[in-house]
Amino acid sequence: MAHSTLFTPLKLGSLEIPNRVIMAPLTRARMPDRIPGDMHATYYGQRAGAGLIICEATNVSPTAVGYVYTPGIWNDEQEAGWKHVVEAVHARGGRIAMQLWHVGRVSNERVQPNGQKPVAPSAIRGEGAQCFVEFEDGTAGRDDAATPRALETEEIPELVESYRQAALRSKRAGFDMVEVHAANAYLLQQFMATGSNQRTDRYGGSLENRARVVLEIVDAVASVYGYDRVGIRMSPFIEIFGLKDDESEAMMYYMAEQLNVRGLAYLHINEPDWAGDDIHLTDDFRRAVRARFRSGALLFCGHYTPEREEDLIERGIGDAAVFGRPFIANPDLPERFRIGAALNEPDPDTFYGGGAEGYIDYPFLEQQGDH
Repeated sequence: MAHSTLFTPLKLGSLEIPNRVIMAPLTRARMPDRIPGDMHATYYGQRAGAGLIICEATNVSPTAVGYVYTPGIWNDEQEAGWKHVVEAVHARGGRIAMQLWHVGRVSNERVQPNGQKPVAPSAIRGEGAQCFVEFEDGTAGRDDAATPRALETEEIPELVESYRQAALRSKRAGFDMVEVHAANAYLLQQFMATGSNQRTDRYGGSLENRARVVLEIVDAVASVYGYDRVGIRMSPFIEIFGLKDDESEAMMYYMAEQLNVRGLAYLHINEPDWAGDDIHLTDDFRRAVRARFRSGALLFCGHYTPEREEDLIERGIGDAAVFGRPFIANPDLPERFRIGAALNEPDPDTFYGGGAEGYIDYPFLEQQGDH
């Protein structure tokens, strides 16, 4: 068996997964009504061989939206649609986590309820940030992110509650875990970053204050699932959508300590290669995070190969890698890794939007007859 290290079990809190080939949250923008259907259940069911599927980023409320055709988890129809997806994954022996998402200022009045301004920690526009919207003629395309309005202090409990309600719906839908999306320059990272948070209340100023709402949300979600079924995704050092942060490293260490105290199931660090300059985390940084976060698994995502993942595990600086684009084109990715088979190449033209093409029509090994 090739890459045998990848096929040893791993504990994510109280959930044991049978392999360490984890599927990343992948926005595919194929839900015009924001409700999963049969095609989406097929897509996730095809990939049930992953140790864990982390579903695509899913908006927790109507005001959390920044893009057309992304899913939600705030109403009964969405909950029922996701239940169908979860059942398809479970029927094939898989495990799936819901990723809870609020875009914050990476939004535009065209996708907000009643054409209102998006919300953010402070009324600072993300320079260069764009989102996908639907125009008056029915076409979809890029538009500049709007200048947001700052959330009022008294609105923060309502924001936290929207995450708790989304977790409740996720649990009723049958998700095995929940992941809090605090990465990629969206709302929760906007709160943590010095450049996007200029608040003077208890949610701004000091590092601890800037982290406060993220930890309140983790606590709220854990009140539904237990900390041993909650993960979080973070992306230190990222500078996209105009995000700037003078204390990114210090914030990562502080969060690792706070999450460790809570006994979180896993910490998922994104080091994307699509964010302009590649983010290459040093071994010293990984070890420093590992020293602070020992309650659960440490996952890394970004341009990983089986060889890089094995090296990460064997050196003790990570527990698993999370794979994105390879899972788009290879529904049976773990099996291909297991036997050392060739991979299908993904088609970037079908990453976002559209229908079945480039979504559920990539061939399995047995359909190719070359293994």
